Amino acid sequence: MIAGTKWWQRGIIYHVYPRSFQDTDGDGIGDLKGIEQRLDHIAGLGCDAVWISPVYPSPMKDHGYDVADYTGIHPLFGTLDDFDRLVARAKALGLKVVMDFVPNHTSDRHAWFLESRASRESEKRDWYVWRDAGPDGSPPNNWISVFSGPAWTWDEATGQYYLHSFLPEQPDLNWRNPAVRAAMYDAMRFWLDRGIDGFRLDVVYYCMKDPQLRDNPPNPGWKPGMPEIDTLLQAHSNDHEDMAIVIREMRAVVDAYDDRLLIGEIYLPLERLMAYYGRDLSGAHLPFNFQLILTPWEAREVAALVAQYEGLLPQGGWPNWVLGNHDQKRVAARVGEAQARIAAMLLLTLRGTPTLYYGDELGMPNVDIPPGRGEDAWGRHEAGFSRDPQRTPMQWDDTEHAGFSTAEPWLPLSPDWRVRNVASQDRDPRSMLTLHRRLLALRRASPALAIGDWSGIETVEGDVFAFERHHQGDAITVVLNFGASEVEVADLRLPGGTGRIALSTHLDRDDQNVGPGVRLRPNEGVIIVA
Repeated sequence: MIAGTKWWQRGIIYHVYPRSFQDTDGDGIGDLKGIEQRLDHIAGLGCDAVWISPVYPSPMKDHGYDVADYTGIHPLFGTLDDFDRLVARAKALGLKVVMDFVPNHTSDRHAWFLESRASRESEKRDWYVWRDAGPDGSPPNNWISVFSGPAWTWDEATGQYYLHSFLPEQPDLNWRNPAVRAAMYDAMRFWLDRGIDGFRLDVVYYCMKDPQLRDNPPNPGWKPGMPEIDTLLQAHSNDHEDMAIVIREMRAVVDAYDDRLLIGEIYLPLERLMAYYGRDLSGAHLPFNFQLILTPWEAREVAALVAQYEGLLPQGGWPNWVLGNHDQKRVAARVGEAQARIAAMLLLTLRGTPTLYYGDELGMPNVDIPPGRGEDAWGRHEAGFSRDPQRTPMQWDDTEHAGFSTAEPWLPLSPDWRVRNVASQDRDPRSMLTLHRRLLALRRASPALAIGDWSGIETVEGDVFAFERHHQGDAITVVLNFGASEVEVADLRLPGGTGRIALSTHLDRDDQNVGPGVRLRPNEGVIIVA
């Protein structure tokens, strides 16, 4: 415990995709009992919180992001009692539990939408976004669904279109209706009362749109191969300035409970992202920063990104970093296996709260999905954009089905699962898993890494990013070689001129003395202490 800090400031969040973590009932799909069974792994890594993707009742058109009941558990995953036991076990291990919450849309099977579409006079008609057709019968505007195609679906029975920013089976709630907001805040309280420690808010920046529903302008930067949604600039279909009202109200809900966390999933440029901290920091504690996923993997680019982000943060705003999640290619697939170690050291030494996606601690790759095995909603609607490859089952050991299930898993395993798994890497002192454990242990032991300030170190040699973390006399220098060639960094301005290597990504240079610079092998990063 570091005095004066919150658990989410000094902690590390571990993201679990429930379908793929651990199956205990033999149906090939992960469940809550499975997560509970594997919490020891998360705690043993040195993480502080587990974030769980949706487990609500759902028709599973978008694997749980189409919620049919905000206060229940899908039988596929278990029961409310199972959830309560998971939370209790997590707390016994010192882990916090963060739940995914989906505010922008419900399932079209949700009771609210069934009532809303029953007639134009329904009491819940205005709980969703309904509009008349254009004079020629066309949709009300040119908005496009994230998953391709128009963002409007015609309802024959009531003679209007309804808005869906994602699938037609995911109608958007009308967050301008105070009754909708009140009902959603009650749903949040339901889970907070059960003892969870916070929420990750799915695509929260979509909740407020342009009230005039104006057309989106064309995107001059669109190129073939980009998704259809990117043919237009999303100028009016999300991130309206009135989002400040919603994010402030959501924050007030969690602030009524002790020491809870609000995270926002927000894919916006950094300048816009900062608005979600809210005036006087009354918004999300952590507006998710995805820029490491989106920035070219080059030292100068990453260094510029970190400096820009640190410079834009509002006074007192706490930073955060994300390298992977269920919607993005695995980090090892994006940067390569060798650089995945550099990525891990970067994620776990930058200032702010890191989020680690399950399996990245093993260096799991994207997995090719054979024809006919695809499950993802986006992949079904728009070729080439399936998210299945990064959602494959966790690889626990070399027994049948990698210890994930006694049955054929819902998605195929990586071909290397017999060697790339927790059990085999646990025995290997130089494995990716060992590197993560060492990094997390070092971070927990060092106030400089946990909560210290950040300052960049200018380097001219090679493809190198170097920086210092410091807190009350505790100083640590991180040097990362993004290149595939050996490089000698001449001068790192080390305190006292010399230091020793506390950790190398190669896991073979412990306590080696260095200074005033350091020689790095290809794809090597080091952490240097005084």
